[in-house]
Amino acid sequence: MKRFAALFTQLDQTTKTLRKTKILRAYFESAPDSDKLWAAALFSGRRPKRAVNTTRLREWAAEQADIPLWLFEDTYAIVGDLAETIALVLPPPNRADDHSLTDMIARLRSLSALDESERKPVILDLWDGLDQTERMVFNKLLTGGFRIGVSQKLMTRALAQAVGRDEAEIAHRLMGDWTPDSTTWHALIEAEDASADLSRPYPFALAYQLDDPPDSLGSLDDWQAEWKWDGIRGQLILREGQHFTWSRGEELMTDRFPELARATDFLPPGTVLDGEIVAWDGTAPLPFNDLQKRIGRKTVPKKLLKEAPVILLAYDLLEHQGQDMRDQPLAQRRATLDALLAALPEDAPVRASPLIHANSWDDLAAIRAKARDHRSEGLMLKHRESPYFVGRKKGDWWKWKLDPLTIDAVMIYAQAGHGRRANLFTDFTFAVRDGNALVPFTKAYSGLTDAEFRQITQWVRKNTTERFGPVRQVTPHHVFEIAFEGIQRSPRHKSGVALRFPRMARWRQDLSISDADTLDHLHDLLDRYG
Repeated sequence: MKRFAALFTQLDQTTKTLRKTKILRAYFESAPDSDKLWAAALFSGRRPKRAVNTTRLREWAAEQADIPLWLFEDTYAIVGDLAETIALVLPPPNRADDHSLTDMIARLRSLSALDESERKPVILDLWDGLDQTERMVFNKLLTGGFRIGVSQKLMTRALAQAVGRDEAEIAHRLMGDWTPDSTTWHALIEAEDASADLSRPYPFALAYQLDDPPDSLGSLDDWQAEWKWDGIRGQLILREGQHFTWSRGEELMTDRFPELARATDFLPPGTVLDGEIVAWDGTAPLPFNDLQKRIGRKTVPKKLLKEAPVILLAYDLLEHQGQDMRDQPLAQRRATLDALLAALPEDAPVRASPLIHANSWDDLAAIRAKARDHRSEGLMLKHRESPYFVGRKKGDWWKWKLDPLTIDAVMIYAQAGHGRRANLFTDFTFAVRDGNALVPFTKAYSGLTDAEFRQITQWVRKNTTERFGPVRQVTPHHVFEIAFEGIQRSPRHKSGVALRFPRMARWRQDLSISDADTLDHLHDLLDRYG
């Protein structure tokens, strides 16, 4: 645990990618295999489930620190991180234990089998053998909130360097339905047949946002254009008579989309497709909201299967007849994909995502302007000679998205942020006008600079009218331009709408409340784009 806590501290103290890579590589070269396996799991999002209610942890920490709970809560509000707050207020340890990371996680996971009254003495005893940094890391694991500023791609690069293997191969090995309980370090990373897992997907190729004019990319003839669908990016894997559906977030979602099981009736084994899972009305995608109803479910009721059936709009072929196709040029992969899907019947759960043809960049821009009419967010531009790479590679794939929808709204509530922004008000609730009333319709917490957050924080402290726990009601005064990607009906909200990916585009200090948009305007946007 001391070694892993030191790793956490070193990574937290630098923002330099090369430095983080070097630190991680050194850990993977020196740590015991079982600890390396757990470290790879943690850095790839495979965190242990929360073992203890955070309310109880706050109470136990305040009791051990011999301070009133209100003082602990005020301290937490300032620090902004529960794990760190507990580590800071606890008294110094009475001993120095030296548990391995693997042993510490085993102890943490054993708590789930205990009653709450039995968990408390175990946790207090563990706290008493850890120093402040170890306590903070342990608390993050304990609360299920272990996160650090290291991407999986960076961890993969460091691991590849440590074991002397190709980065793409390590990325492939780390994909799939594995946990430290189901494999070993040798089987996952070192064994020659580690990639034989039937269900394992390929690492996804990702695109950068295109901010420059599209003609800066050169000749349109070198590029493949297609719709950027508003669905769930996924891979459909067909191997040895079985099928598996993976999301881009490495979540196995096979059971949530049972319609895709029929793909085994139409497509041969040894096929892996990359595409977009969308709810489908028979001719076109349904709004994302219809698909979203199915995302959080392990099993899907018949009513939803009927109301929002799904298909995969496939736009790439990663494996064909059991052969890895990723090194072949996109144009060749696409031609093979089209030939493979051409004979499928209309009721097949897979179809090719259509390509978009234009004579010039201006013509393509005119097509892009109508993307929302096709339930699309814009266009994807992919170089015809590009391989299917791992992660993001600047220059080959671009997202040419539509400009976001916007609405001018009034800030009516504010709440402090977390972490380094715990002393600033960063989370706001916004409203639109409805006659003389203000109707709340969305929250947003990103888009402003630190300087703007500091400025609005000073104003909030001087203009609070009521407090509801950590939330402050403020005098309606400031107008913000809220940008968002989509809008949908929502009976759960007073406004009747919910926004997709809302954020603050601008602080409109040039506008007054009377200039803010109305609820009727919000509903007009809903009728047009919902």
